[in-house]
Amino acid sequence: MAGPAGPDRGTKRARSPSRSPSRSRSRSPPRQRKRPGQGSRISAVDREAARKRQHDREQEAQRTAHQEAAQRGVHDVVKQHYNTVPERGREWRVTDSKIKGLRSFNNWVKSSIIQKFIGDERNLKIMDMGCGKGGDLQKWQASRKVALYVGADPADVSIKQARERHEQMRKRSRGRVFHAEFYARDCFGVSLEGIPIVKDVGFDAHVGPGNAASQRWGGGGFDMVTMMFCMHYAFESEEKARGMLKNVSGALKRGGRFIGCIPNSDVLSAKVIAHHKAKGGAETNGNGAAADEEDDDRPTFASDDEDDWDPEKSLDSPKPEGEHSEEKIKEKEGDEKEDGQVEEEGFEWGNSIYRVKFPGKTPPDGTFRPPFGWKYFYFLEEAVEEVPEYVVPWEAFRALAEDYNLELQYRKPFREVWDEQKDDPELGPLAERMNVRERGGGRLLTSAEELDAADFYHVFCFYKV
Repeated sequence: MAGPAGPDRGTKRARSPSRSPSRSRSRSPPRQRKRPGQGSRISAVDREAARKRQHDREQEAQRTAHQEAAQRGVHDVVKQHYNTVPERGREWRVTDSKIKGLRSFNNWVKSSIIQKFIGDERNLKIMDMGCGKGGDLQKWQASRKVALYVGADPADVSIKQARERHEQMRKRSRGRVFHAEFYARDCFGVSLEGIPIVKDVGFDAHVGPGNAASQRWGGGGFDMVTMMFCMHYAFESEEKARGMLKNVSGALKRGGRFIGCIPNSDVLSAKVIAHHKAKGGAETNGNGAAADEEDDDRPTFASDDEDDWDPEKSLDSPKPEGEHSEEKIKEKEGDEKEDGQVEEEGFEWGNSIYRVKFPGKTPPDGTFRPPFGWKYFYFLEEAVEEVPEYVVPWEAFRALAEDYNLELQYRKPFREVWDEQKDDPELGPLAERMNVRERGGGRLLTSAEELDAADFYHVFCFYKV
């Protein structure tokens, strides 16, 4: 959801002017001394060439890993990708990264959503599903309200790095940091109840549709569950989406908060509609109106007070059509080829730092039904090497969450979070310290392309009722 590059710390010390000349018998003339302070200094051109070689090696390694993992399914592709993303360190992220402005902006948005919903209680218990390398640990530490943090992620290398990051925090603070435990765990396909600390804190294994006892008592023990930039992987299938929500709701106590950020399905729908409009002809939207009647291509949010999505029809009933299922797509492709029709190609959009690509057919009206399995590929410079993700149709997700006693409280795109919180007495100065904006409440330091990439996401908060 940064300053210019600093001096090269890898350079050698300058030679001392008092050092005696070489006694070599070489007939070559003695090497001319460089100016004091310039001895053995790597030129900017050489340094940039070295960085490019390293970047090319990392990209090639990621491409190879991606190709090998592609035969093992989406879960393993994503796991393998995040296991191969290098941990470059904070100094690199704030100086040499090509997307340092976007990194800072997204981190500020996450800090904002944490502060907005963390509440006034102390000794909080946090469950971070999809914790990655532990990039949000310091945000929780800054609140000074956390007693326990449990991080789970399917990428075992990321879990190892998260554990090491927490240990470094503990040493720097001389032990004055919250207790944390980390587990390599699939948060969608496996119940988190099997994690010992989760079981000790409290986990309600009976949450879900039709369970009156769970709705009454809500036996989880965590105050907050967070999922940052990862929940969309659960929408590969209904089974995974429900498994994810069961873990979220099962871990939360009554009144607990579920916060996160995910790609905005309204943006995806708007792009799909615009694509079909560009192909010619008026397409109809989900309400039967012509798509070309809309004057503004800028994505807007569907009203959170209106829900025309019927979970009884879309989730639980048989889906004989299943037009986006792999079997049906192959069947239709065969028919089209026999009839001499050209198979529809996917489409993509983005800029120099990010790219979104639908590989196949998309709904002309931008309505993703059934709400599972709509795959696209996402690329982000230095961070995500074109891995498969899935559309999370917002109203479908909201209705599904209600089955697990989760009630929507808040939803905003990243840019609106900025407008809402930039002048907050704490978050405003934080934005300056993080180099999101100039000092003294000045302009945003995030580039236009970085903001375009940030507009792909929105944040949310649900309460456990």
